[in-house]
Amino acid sequence: MDIQLGKYNRLEVVKEVDFGVYLNGGEEGEILLPARYVPEGCKPGDVLEVFIYLDSEERLVATTLHPLVQVGEFAYLEVAWVNEFGAFLNWGLMKDLFVPFREQKMKMQKGRSYMIHAHLDEDSYRIMASAKVEHYLSKEHPDYQPGQEVDILVWQKTELGFKVIVENKFGGLIYRNEIFQPVEPGMKLKAYIKQVREDGKIDLALQQAGARKVDDFSEVLLQYIKEHDGHTTLNDKSVAEEIYDTFGVSKKTFKKAVGDLYKRRLVVLEEEGIRLA
Repeated sequence: MDIQLGKYNRLEVVKEVDFGVYLNGGEEGEILLPARYVPEGCKPGDVLEVFIYLDSEERLVATTLHPLVQVGEFAYLEVAWVNEFGAFLNWGLMKDLFVPFREQKMKMQKGRSYMIHAHLDEDSYRIMASAKVEHYLSKEHPDYQPGQEVDILVWQKTELGFKVIVENKFGGLIYRNEIFQPVEPGMKLKAYIKQVREDGKIDLALQQAGARKVDDFSEVLLQYIKEHDGHTTLNDKSVAEEIYDTFGVSKKTFKKAVGDLYKRRLVVLEEEGIRLA
């Protein structure tokens, strides 16, 4: 049995003690799950999914808490405190996540949030984080098709738009003039592949292109009208900001969806808005 430090592991409970239970860590020996994290009714023989990390004395310890990042992942985390050795990030566990000064692009400040990558330090075998995110992006050529849906983590704002991390692996870009919703670093969103360039760079959009996007939103709009007593005051004369605040789409997409519903005789267009037919 290989214990994956900084990740979730499924381990068997081997014995109970006053201060928790011990789990079978294989070659690593027994690993403590402190009493505060032990599920009610837990007994020897049960198999638990636990996150394994190191306590303040560098011993393996388990928790049933869910940290904000695992080893091998990117995350946008807030600095809890700083000392002469580096910064410590709040990642949802008792012991904060360490970022040594050598892994900081600029000196991190308490209360501010930064994009980081969590990894195991090769020398100390400790879980650490690095703000030098570019070093941990895959060098492979992405194998995505135009229109493919992917998960993204918004990384940082640039003059062109926003850099993002695609599927916890690749770097990508969403262009500023194609963004019709609030976007901030740390947001986890769905996006759609526009193209993968020859150099491996990925261009993305937050909305689907073409008819499929309109068809999908047509159903959303129809359901919205049904849930609001068969009427909405929004129409093609409404300002784009009001449409976006309500539906999260551009005015162009909204107007196309209204036209689609009207052609299908599902709605009636009125001076006061749109009503179910």
